Amino acid sequence: MVAELTALRDQIDEVDKSLLALLARRLELVAEVGEVKSRYGLPVYVPEREASMLASRRAEAEKLGVPPDLIEDVLRRVMRESYSSENDKGFKTLCPTLRPVTIVGGGGQMGQLFAKMLTLSGYQVRILEQEDWPRAGELLQDAGMVIVSVPIHLTEAVIARLPVLPRDCILVDLASVKNAPLQAMLAAHSGPVLGLHPMFGPDSGSLAKQVVVWCDGRQPEAYQWFLEQIQIWGARLHRISAVEHDQNMAFIQALRHFATFAYGLHLAEENVDLEQLLALSSPIYRLELAMVGRLFAQDPQLYADIIMASQENLALVGRYYRRFGEAIALLENGDKQAFIDSFNRVKHWFGDYAPRFQSESRALLRQANDSRK
Repeated sequence: MVAELTALRDQIDEVDKSLLALLARRLELVAEVGEVKSRYGLPVYVPEREASMLASRRAEAEKLGVPPDLIEDVLRRVMRESYSSENDKGFKTLCPTLRPVTIVGGGGQMGQLFAKMLTLSGYQVRILEQEDWPRAGELLQDAGMVIVSVPIHLTEAVIARLPVLPRDCILVDLASVKNAPLQAMLAAHSGPVLGLHPMFGPDSGSLAKQVVVWCDGRQPEAYQWFLEQIQIWGARLHRISAVEHDQNMAFIQALRHFATFAYGLHLAEENVDLEQLLALSSPIYRLELAMVGRLFAQDPQLYADIIMASQENLALVGRYYRRFGEAIALLENGDKQAFIDSFNRVKHWFGDYAPRFQSESRALLRQANDSRK
């Protein structure tokens, strides 16, 4: 039995080595693709090409008796690595006449990411940190674009502190809230103004498939090239008004982060044994716990800023608290039918999204289980 297993495992090892060689060759081809895209200004991420390729590979896998989901999982992981590799080849410069870009707060993680992407795209980038303010006039006097990338609670004050910028300079901010910073930029600068919100963390590695929200400020024709440059980096753009952005972010960020904060606070106050929770957890609970832990691994000031950004956020959290109390009342009253009725009402509100989300979550749960040690 041992000899038979050893022989089979040796064959598997040889197949794995062949797979490694093929992956190495694929990455070499990806590097060549990156060079071509860089030369012609093509975007890193082309959704039509990816969808077509995955559909073809799934069909071919099925003919060979290989589970289609398996090949899709493998290819998606390979493509994620490929998108990161394409970054190394640089990007076409869409506005070669642009004067230097100054990133205020460029030493922060998001500022560093934009500095890297702009540098890879052939632009001259300067950094203005807190200790550089005595030289702000020098760093900004000939700027073609100024990007403000500082903590939310400092954004408006930093914008107001900027010296007079060249009339054609593009003023941009990257804050997670948009209306107040946008108004501050419009008041501080008479030239082109653009509000951006990168909907991802600076540790993403690649902008491929990431969403960047943009809000019109002033003179969109002056910064259209920059939006196209971001698309070349692989990101998907979503246009929305600053007011609508903040209304939606109240649910996407403020409420969600508060609920996560409250759950983490409760776990800590109950002093539960995390090791036992993990040992007993299902994949979905492990994933949920990981997301809670992710929040507490980051900067508390950021989340305080997001949650407390407006009175509207606090009012939304208050309504959530009251509905939480109503849900508790169902339990205290032992009213199982009322619970079921409420459950079905929410299920009806989700509509077709409920089974869709259930399907999408299966891949996440498999990954959570795969990482279990």
